[in-house]
Amino acid sequence: MVSGNLFHYRKNSWPPQEYINRTTLQLLDIESAAPPEQAWRRKLNSHASILKEFSVTFTEAIKMVRLGIRLWHYVREEASHGRKAPIDPFTSGRCRPSASQGVPLGGMGSGSISRGFRGEFRHFQILPGACETSPMMANQFSIFISRDGGNKKYASVLAPGQHEGLGKPSDQGISSWGWNLNGQHSTYHALFPRAWTVYDGEPDPELKISCRQISPFIPHNYRESSLPTAVFVYTLVNTGKERAKVSLLFTWANSIGGVSHLSGDHVNEPFIGEDGVSGVLLHHKQVIILCTYI
Repeated sequence: MVSGNLFHYRKNSWPPQEYINRTTLQLLDIESAAPPEQAWRRKLNSHASILKEFSVTFTEAIKMVRLGIRLWHYVREEASHGRKAPIDPFTSGRCRPSASQGVPLGGMGSGSISRGFRGEFRHFQILPGACETSPMMANQFSIFISRDGGNKKYASVLAPGQHEGLGKPSDQGISSWGWNLNGQHSTYHALFPRAWTVYDGEPDPELKISCRQISPFIPHNYRESSLPTAVFVYTLVNTGKERAKVSLLFTWANSIGGVSHLSGDHVNEPFIGEDGVSGVLLHHKQVIILCTYI
């Protein structure tokens, strides 16, 4: 049985007023842009460490012997045919969970991409048995704001510049992007299958931004709940006296994780649907990923 006051033991995740002021919550209380009180919370500039692996007791191990034997025979049989078993508890895997992870993207059984609470897309598990843990630094949301006839300008990637992939030779110049977000006034809120990232005056002190992440988990509807898709809904509230011209940019490498975007034979195809929806279809030599922009 889980105690009803479980969250109160985790002060870093409770209550919401410690992360967002009440005025901002009231301003964003439209179109589900405000995160719920029950959400798990982190500031974007928080420190995250690798989680420790759990262990089982001797009694639990005895009860799992028969299951372990069946899994061992299954893994051996798959290896004899030159295949890697998708479930292999006997091999130390590279795709270990991290405290920096957030709510995963996509539906059930359709592969997954994790999104960290700081905004990075990582842990690509698109192909069965394969996992790429490194974040794809090109996959980012960015914002551009202009006020007072262009005299006041703000531009930044909507993630703090403290990602593990920045500054490495493999970042291909992405570290030169506008990583101007500190993260002190930006917070992540997770309540599966949704997540909210609230930018409370960052990068523009007079602009409140809410990014709501939605994945298709629909009760009693396994077909649509298995769609490999996710939706990001942005809500912006201008608290300043001047009008603000705001542009949002989404960048995404044609990749299934790792350096697969450098392997060649990929094609990007823009499209416009009959309902006016426009986007880019990413053709990958192994899989196809569809990104749409409305």
